[in-house]
Amino acid sequence: MTENCSAVAVFPNHIQAEQAIKELQLSGFDMTKLSIVGKNYQTEEHVVGYYNLGDRAASWGKIGAFWGWIWGCLFGSAFLFIPGLGPVMIGGPIVTWLISALETSVVVGGVTALGGALMGIGIPKDSVLTYETAIKNDQFLLVAHGTVEQVEKARSILANNNGENLTVHKELAGTGAASLR
Repeated sequence: MTENCSAVAVFPNHIQAEQAIKELQLSGFDMTKLSIVGKNYQTEEHVVGYYNLGDRAASWGKIGAFWGWIWGCLFGSAFLFIPGLGPVMIGGPIVTWLISALETSVVVGGVTALGGALMGIGIPKDSVLTYETAIKNDQFLLVAHGTVEQVEKARSILANNNGENLTVHKELAGTGAASLR
């Protein structure tokens, strides 16, 4: 049976998240399988816009350069207002999972649309609530998704870059069952 896995880590700031992403990129990790979620872009310099031109997007604000770099590395980007979380910047395949969760009304009681997307890839509700709390507290969530081997490689790199609450979630394809390790 095929396993899809996700390694999820929380980073307290964009500097540490960026370092982890750079390490993943340098290691040859498939960047189309990496997502980031964060909202810590509001500072004394107010964000005045966001745009996406093909595969390049930009935002303005104190850490606008960080988000611009992220949009260039990852596949997909969005700036959304999510009830319960507020304005959130998202990059990577999690954008597709989130839109799918919204379109199919996968969102369940007690979690946001982002939580519904995470649950849709096999992350248990208790972990989703932890991750949503981290986002509410202006932390950054990195999600590396793929096969067991790909995710183990990402987990090792995230651990070496001080990813907090680092957990690997496994989903057995076709069963919807999830397990932690």
